[in-house]
Amino acid sequence: MTMRVRPARAEDFPAIYKMAKLTGGGFTNLPPDKATLVEKLARSAASFEREDDEQSGDLYVFVLEDAKTKAIRGTCQVFGQVGVTQPFYSYHLSTLTQSSPELGKTFRNETLTLTTDLEGSSEVGGLFLHPESRAGGLGALLARSRYLFMKLHRQRFGDRTLAELRGVMDEAGNAPFWDALAGKFFGMTFPDADEFNAVHGTKFIADLMPRTPIYVALLPDSAKAVMGQPHPSGRAAMKMLEAEGFAFDRYIDIFDGGPTVTCPTDQIRTIRQSDVHSVAEIGEGGKQKVLIATGRLNSFRACCATIGKVPKKGLCIDRQTADLLEVEVGDKVVAVSRNGST
Repeated sequence: MTMRVRPARAEDFPAIYKMAKLTGGGFTNLPPDKATLVEKLARSAASFEREDDEQSGDLYVFVLEDAKTKAIRGTCQVFGQVGVTQPFYSYHLSTLTQSSPELGKTFRNETLTLTTDLEGSSEVGGLFLHPESRAGGLGALLARSRYLFMKLHRQRFGDRTLAELRGVMDEAGNAPFWDALAGKFFGMTFPDADEFNAVHGTKFIADLMPRTPIYVALLPDSAKAVMGQPHPSGRAAMKMLEAEGFAFDRYIDIFDGGPTVTCPTDQIRTIRQSDVHSVAEIGEGGKQKVLIATGRLNSFRACCATIGKVPKKGLCIDRQTADLLEVEVGDKVVAVSRNGST
């Protein structure tokens, strides 16, 4: 396999733009808008070039590259800290219990409260794998490479990491949750609002959204049915996140009602189970299947590999893996089993 994950560059824009047009809408972090994507790549370049290691509002964009053909087959993103330049809004689904002694009844009503509880968290998102490359474990490589990058640059990320999943919408891009709630206050369709958010940010939410809790019972069944549910195309991503330790804590997206899942950063499975090793030999490799990464910031590389272990010295990797990672004997790498710890 000649596929690897590396930091995105300005010259990757055409490939990333083509993938953005394939998402079908609702991917706020990967909008099919040229100016926004150019700005994202510029912001990412500045984040990779920043020298100090404090947590900040960085954006790191990565691509999945065929090192042999130079074709770009996927992309993903990591945000160092959400809520730095604009508030990070979510709805929190809570339960309000009310009793009436006169009626002899107790009612438990669910409410949606606009909140910025998740500010300060890091975020993984923007993951898209080209439809022609959705096989052979490439999705797992792309997704888990983000956690290996976080492991190698731990001080740049917060104590909690979140992921937002796209909510349910129809083939035309209309979202039942938006139509039932936020759409009443903005006078625009969900596709229009989602595009505006992707380009301009969420300040308009604070300007126009009601601050009082919303009683879920007042929403139509079409909206209640999709709250906290991922888009059918995102169910595989949800399973991968859950396998990493992410859990739904009753936070949902204010636009489409999709679930926001969270996990303590140090408890993310790939971060927790990965270990740092030295490259002891470059030869025939071995039989243990791993995800392996190396490099600081712009020199970060990640790929799939089969490794062996040299007692008390480190890992044995094959020449192809060494070339993909751009490492030599004595260099440090971080590795994790494709199924568990190394």
